[in-house]
Amino acid sequence: MNFHSEALVRDVSRTAQRLRLDVLEMVYGAQAGHIGGAFSAAEIMASLYFHHLRIDPERPDWPERDRFLLSKGHASAVLYAALARRGFFSVDELATFRKAGTRLMGHPDRKVPGVEIVAGPLGHGVAIGAGMALALCSEVPKPSATSAPSGRASRARVYVLLGDGEIDAGVIWEGVMSAAKYHLGNLVAILDYNGIQQTGATADVMPHEPMADKWHAFGWHVQEIDGHNVAEVLAALDRSDEVHAQPSVIIARTTKGRGVSFMEYDNRWHGGVPTKEQYEQALGELQQGMAVWAS
Repeated sequence: MNFHSEALVRDVSRTAQRLRLDVLEMVYGAQAGHIGGAFSAAEIMASLYFHHLRIDPERPDWPERDRFLLSKGHASAVLYAALARRGFFSVDELATFRKAGTRLMGHPDRKVPGVEIVAGPLGHGVAIGAGMALALCSEVPKPSATSAPSGRASRARVYVLLGDGEIDAGVIWEGVMSAAKYHLGNLVAILDYNGIQQTGATADVMPHEPMADKWHAFGWHVQEIDGHNVAEVLAALDRSDEVHAQPSVIIARTTKGRGVSFMEYDNRWHGGVPTKEQYEQALGELQQGMAVWAS
């Protein structure tokens, strides 16, 4: 596991705030979008795109690239912001989000450079990711509990970001079982465990606990972290790279609407659009949060 300097943690944390500001501008400008789950995933996205992923914005289809799949596709704004800030396309294009003729639609589409899958219906990311991870091996991994999959042809890894409301879907767990069967050590799922879905608290809609035990039982390597602590996110990603005989899941406990006081822990901001007054308050709070990391 690599040591991550305070400077790196500060830079990635500041980038996460930058992504939140982009999302706010995009959703307010479009008068449509999903703020809450985009904000909860900001540190995860910043850690992946601005440190961990092996990607090349000049070559979006580079065969040896790591693949990132946004399974919770309604949080597309934070993916577009990360791709633009990373150089896959112009930051100016973010202003076209969800407008007529745009590539930046409400759910990701592969017309956008750097987007790996179309993600509209929820629940498919793990199964698609397992298929990609398996395809990156030159042969089906042999079922050994102690050795890495044999014959792996590529260094590329597959990362899937899930929502905790999304995992109500049974197809998620079919993908989880398949990935464990084939010992896909090149597959990492990251669960944005913010506790809130569209219609209320996940504990009320469909209780998930004991979450870690469920993934353990399916044969995955499990880590639990604070998903807003960049140092923990980076360390967890590094540890997942050291696991070779089974797929990995990082259960990242987060806050829906993170960074804006009146949005946090409130399911109304799953897909809410701020008024002018709310936009100005949110903008001020996010700018203050960004300033903390600029010093």
